[in-house]
Amino acid sequence: MSSTATANKQQSSGPVLDWAAGHGPVTGALSATTGAFAVATTGAATHMPPGWALAVGAAGALGHTVVGLRVRNAGRTLATRAASWLIGAGWTTWAMTHGPLTWAALGSLATMGVGIGAAARSSALFEEAREEEAIAAEHRQIARELSAERRAIAAEWVERIQRICNITVKVLAVEIWPTGTGYSLDLEPQGGVTYDRIAQHSVALSADAKLPHGCTAAATPGIHQGRTILDVTTVNVLKEDCPYPDDYGPLSILTGLPWGVRTNGEVVSAFLREQCALVVGPTGSGKTNMVHDILASFARADDVLTFVIDLNAGSAGLPWVLPALNGEIEGADGKPVRPGIDWLAASYEEAMLMLDTALAIGLHRKKAYQDLLAKANTDLLPISAKIPQIMLVIDEGAEILVSTDRQMKQLAKKILEVIRMLRAMGVRTVLTALGATGSVLGNLMIRREGKVRVALTGGETEGMDLGKMFPGRRGLRVEQAPYKGAGFMGTPESPAALFKAWRILPNQIRDIIAATSERHPRLDDVSAKAAGPAYARRWDADRTAWMRDLTTVDDPADHSPDRVGQGLNLSALREQEAAPVSPEDEMLRRFRAEIDAQFATAPEPNAPGGDLPAPAGGGLNLSALRGEQDSPAQQAALAALLAAGPEGTGASAIARALADAFGTTRQTVVGWLKTWVQDGTAVRVGEGTKARYVHRSHVADD
Repeated sequence: MSSTATANKQQSSGPVLDWAAGHGPVTGALSATTGAFAVATTGAATHMPPGWALAVGAAGALGHTVVGLRVRNAGRTLATRAASWLIGAGWTTWAMTHGPLTWAALGSLATMGVGIGAAARSSALFEEAREEEAIAAEHRQIARELSAERRAIAAEWVERIQRICNITVKVLAVEIWPTGTGYSLDLEPQGGVTYDRIAQHSVALSADAKLPHGCTAAATPGIHQGRTILDVTTVNVLKEDCPYPDDYGPLSILTGLPWGVRTNGEVVSAFLREQCALVVGPTGSGKTNMVHDILASFARADDVLTFVIDLNAGSAGLPWVLPALNGEIEGADGKPVRPGIDWLAASYEEAMLMLDTALAIGLHRKKAYQDLLAKANTDLLPISAKIPQIMLVIDEGAEILVSTDRQMKQLAKKILEVIRMLRAMGVRTVLTALGATGSVLGNLMIRREGKVRVALTGGETEGMDLGKMFPGRRGLRVEQAPYKGAGFMGTPESPAALFKAWRILPNQIRDIIAATSERHPRLDDVSAKAAGPAYARRWDADRTAWMRDLTTVDDPADHSPDRVGQGLNLSALREQEAAPVSPEDEMLRRFRAEIDAQFATAPEPNAPGGDLPAPAGGGLNLSALRGEQDSPAQQAALAALLAAGPEGTGASAIARALADAFGTTRQTVVGWLKTWVQDGTAVRVGEGTKARYVHRSHVADD
């Protein structure tokens, strides 16, 4: 028989004794009586002097008393233990003298054991009760201290609300946030007053409380209409960057996707099974970082496939694609890593193909999954890893919806069809925009379906109408969140309030791609059949060549190896002469012709006679319009600014002039004008609605 079997047999043969355990009332009394009997029997047989037993008992009583005092035992416990030692020593001395084997000795020993056990049990219960009372007293002391602090906070805010809002409130509870950055008050306004009456005085309440910049006193609905929650932030947590969490664990579209944190440290999540999302933020507000936060949450979800449309060279999606396509990272066991998003479109043609595919998938799901819907007794397609939801992220998609450009109108039509028709079949959108303006929020479909809304302010006041972005939510001001990555987020589950987007770094994006590669779901067979080759071949080399085509050759006639990878490939510019003139180019030509006629501008650098010196009058050199501006629309805007002369012009006038040809919005023009003012190209004259912008050449002439 093995040693293990022997050990098991020994264990099952009887109870296991813990010799290191302390004595209880029964085992303690048994140990004392058997010990006294053994000493008395041995002492009587060997004629031991009886006084030794009494001396040992006295020493034991003294020792236990000293130890008990050190651990602060109760007097009853000290007396019980000392008496037990003395009684045991007295019996042993008597038994050694008269004999321990008599019935009188044995009976008295048994009686002594019972008495010692009962006394030990009683003292143990007393010690437990005494310890519990001490703990309870400590808790009561802490509660009294906290209660005193809470009472002071409650009294302060009752007086403040009465004085500023002219509203009488009753404070039902005060909760100190575990993060130490503020507290919440549960208020019950008197007289049928609702929370919005207090919310409209948020700024005044914050100022009266002398809260630091970036801290607010925000009123939100309570547990019912007669209650209000007042969240008071006392520490500015929006100023510093908030790193993206290192936890890349699995998420689900059904349980919420975390996008940032509130000022009280709570994570704020977006629930997008049925809702679309709208994210606005001007340049420099951290909108691109917010898009990466959103894509990270989608990548971590095991029931989401992400499609991305970014007509700005695909910049929003490339960090989630290139590391995988270029083999820069490896998965577990050296397996290939899948891109962090499922499809990326950077051109009009690819975007149209993606939208047509999404519509085909959604419409086919409506027919193919009728049995599943009936079995689940629902009209919403049950989303899971087997039937994933498709999230369509469109960078600056809100601008596409309001553009007057012909191609953009076609894209906008497809986007609105996706939003309007495919909610039940698990296809939702996330749109971004440069500002919360009437043109962006004027579309009823965006307002009705895009209930998850984020406004990253960055301190920008132009084009940030928070009242339109979060209707019915009072007390929100851009000045409350002047930091990059900070702003307001509101969902149907969480009213709009301050929040901070996580700062996600490129190396974290790579880590998330590697950590979630095996987690990405596959498009279900039903949807894949409807998607067809357009989806199946989305990563073909010819359709992804633009992502890695960094060839820069400035002379197509020079094909020597030494020239490969050097210089810019300008063949596109050389082929423009043979291409038909677009309406945008024609409008730009008219602007230039008008300026040439009025100001005697310098000739085209590549035109015949381009090497001639400038006119003696020092005409305007428009080469800046051809090389330094980002687009024909921006060139036309600068030409319009020049044509306005010393009187200058405004953003609205330039936007109206460019609207038909370019579809340029006022918000876009405002951004250009601010950039030109910063680099000295233009000068701003006046403030507010009277502001005019004058080209620097006209200011110099004056």
